[in-house]
Amino acid sequence: MADYGWAGPPVPGVSGEVLPELDLPGPGRQRRWTVLLRLLLLVPQYVVLFLLGIAGFVAMVVGWFAALLLGRLPQPIAAFLSGFLVYQTRVYAYGMLLVDRYPPFAFTAPEHPVQVELHPGELNRLAVLFRIVLLIPGAIVSGLVTSGFYAVSILIWLVTLVLGRMPEPVFGATAATARYAMRFSAYVTMLTAAYPKGLFGDDSRLMPQSRSATRPLLLSGGAKLLVAVFLVLGLVSGAFSGTGTSSGNDSGTVNASAG
Repeated sequence: MADYGWAGPPVPGVSGEVLPELDLPGPGRQRRWTVLLRLLLLVPQYVVLFLLGIAGFVAMVVGWFAALLLGRLPQPIAAFLSGFLVYQTRVYAYGMLLVDRYPPFAFTAPEHPVQVELHPGELNRLAVLFRIVLLIPGAIVSGLVTSGFYAVSILIWLVTLVLGRMPEPVFGATAATARYAMRFSAYVTMLTAAYPKGLFGDDSRLMPQSRSATRPLLLSGGAKLLVAVFLVLGLVSGAFSGTGTSSGNDSGTVNASAG
């Protein structure tokens, strides 16, 4: 059996219902100059992500056809997509100010504070066939919460810049957003059969052993409230965007008619 290392090996005899896990350190001190220049520092990372994303899309399409036949992703495709997802998660965690450590340009980075545990396993062929339809609810939730986060990201950036660290409720809500987005991406790429969940944190009774600040992810009342605010802001921004697009189309139609 292949050693996935950074991701974890497939779980024998399991249908693939294993939720991906995100390990993050707690909200520690951050260097203010890296917070100030965070977007500039991310430019090389986003260039690499864009190029890898093209290869990842091709691998995902090939993997979809293979999963329909085999009931699981072929090992080379699972390894590449897992590595890409782990790397992408590290970059996003750095961009969301969850960590101050710069992400390396590598799939495997055991010394980095951001770690993802994945167990690619068996897949239900029917669920693979209708993946696009099944994605809709998760895509809506992921889109709303991430849009809401970015709507207030400038405020989070300012608070972190002034304090030199991210307040605990903000850290919890941001970590929950990042973890849900990671789990959704893992489901999209068929790296797991487990549907994304846990946006409002974990039940400590189900995960008694703590492995990191986010495993289990125990959110305070303030953090849960902030997650709800992200969802509402995402809904509002989406409604305004839709209204603006509709108004623009109506104006274009009127102008075309007048012409």
